[in-house]
Amino acid sequence: MTSMKGSAITAEAVPAEVDVAIIGAGMAGTTLAILLGKAGRKVALIDPHRVHHDEFRAEKIGADQMRLFAKLDLEETVMRHVTSVTDIHVFRLGQLFAREQKWEYTFSYGPMINGLRDALPPQVPITVGKVAEVSTGPDLQRLVLADGRVINARLLVVATGHSEAVRRAIGVERVEHSKAHSLSLGFDLAIPRGECAYPAVTCYGKRAADRVAYLTVFPVGDKMRANMFVYRTVADQWTRDFRADPQKMLCELMPEISAQCGNFAVASPVEIRQVNLTTTQGHRRNGVVFIGDAFCTTCPTPGVGIGRVMIDVDRLHSVHIPRWLETPGMAADKIGAFYDDPVKVASDEAGMRVSFYAKRITTETGLEWRARRLRNNTARQLMIIGRKVRQLGFRREPGLA
Repeated sequence: MTSMKGSAITAEAVPAEVDVAIIGAGMAGTTLAILLGKAGRKVALIDPHRVHHDEFRAEKIGADQMRLFAKLDLEETVMRHVTSVTDIHVFRLGQLFAREQKWEYTFSYGPMINGLRDALPPQVPITVGKVAEVSTGPDLQRLVLADGRVINARLLVVATGHSEAVRRAIGVERVEHSKAHSLSLGFDLAIPRGECAYPAVTCYGKRAADRVAYLTVFPVGDKMRANMFVYRTVADQWTRDFRADPQKMLCELMPEISAQCGNFAVASPVEIRQVNLTTTQGHRRNGVVFIGDAFCTTCPTPGVGIGRVMIDVDRLHSVHIPRWLETPGMAADKIGAFYDDPVKVASDEAGMRVSFYAKRITTETGLEWRARRLRNNTARQLMIIGRKVRQLGFRREPGLA
């Protein structure tokens, strides 16, 4: 048995018997609890807070990711909490490069998670409490909460995101592959949605020295929200300067879109999140499975995080947990089928691969990467010129008739 600091155990706790106990009611834990509850499983979903606090995390869902929610019959629930975007102006090399007609769905993370929690089946309420003790084994998993309540489960799912307390209590460690890999910045723009010249915009960095992947501006409800992804650290002077005067720095970095975005007047504090790329070791254990960011973390810049989390949820719900519960026991070799699932493995590997590539193509100064950027930017410049020539020909055509 492993104890966690700060527990206050009473001797009068009454055990609750469930099929699956899930620690962490974020996106991974809550969606899994919804699906298992609808399938008739006895589930305990445990989180320290009934209402999720405001938090700067993922704020966009792509069309492919929305299809995953639809596959799991969660699309209607998710759609209640998103703003749909279909027209995105893309700027590269300081010029309009393309207008992408594609579906994206934007949201605020806290309200989205609370909306998912509200969709939990009545038989799966959130158990509000902090886990104080964890013991795992090949047949039974035992959780003791700080107030003395005891939960016994056949399977324990750890969906605690970046939190380390439960992972450490079980004896699982993170392996850092890229510390301080990237920095995400989020803030509201002062310009009202109806006055912004673009429904949504993505503007890529122009110089490797700037270490800017891209800025994306999008509506969330009636406001315009901005996310910026850079390869910096919280301690950098650049980061301190940006926090102090984001408007000045944005206008200097991206003057081509500043006027259309209200000259980047900012209406909220700049929220910052440092991202490390990590995997897990020591996770092949009896009775417990780690999912989402509790298992590995990738960079938000390529936009694959939610898809990776939902693939974990889908594979567990639709394939592995039903099989595991059909037979006695919950030994490590049984649970290993999830970690070896080719769909999950491919998702995790792709997420890590594109995370490294996005940074290298933006910042690396070696000959190979400079050549790649030159090749890519030359092709883009030719596409921009070709579009301008076609537009010029279209405007002149009526006069030639």
